[in-house]
Amino acid sequence: MVVLAILLTIISIAIPMYHTALTRSKEAVLKHNLSTMRHLIDQYTYDKEAPPQSLEELVAEGYIRAIPHDPFTQANDTWQEITDTGPTGESGLFDIRSGSDQTAIDGTPYNEW
Repeated sequence: MVVLAILLTIISIAIPMYHTALTRSKEAVLKHNLSTMRHLIDQYTYDKEAPPQSLEELVAEGYIRAIPHDPFTQANDTWQEITDTGPTGESGLFDIRSGSDQTAIDGTPYNEW
């Protein structure tokens, strides 16, 4: 009985730590994906002197092999594409954000990253 109580105590401590570690790893993947896609949007705009019209255009032009999955929505079609008029005066894809409505460990929504 004592051994069972000790095991349950250890498990009750380990499970929240596991979920926190899992969330932190998903957050790291999200930050990396956002950083990479933002860099590619900037590179495309610099190379073509006009912003891309969508993420699919980055794939079609060979800037990225495939649109990455959002680790929180588990899909690659939920990204929020932010369009604006760029420095060249043409309208197009300016920024990208997560499509998740969840909140990060630090309290900020993922769709504001």
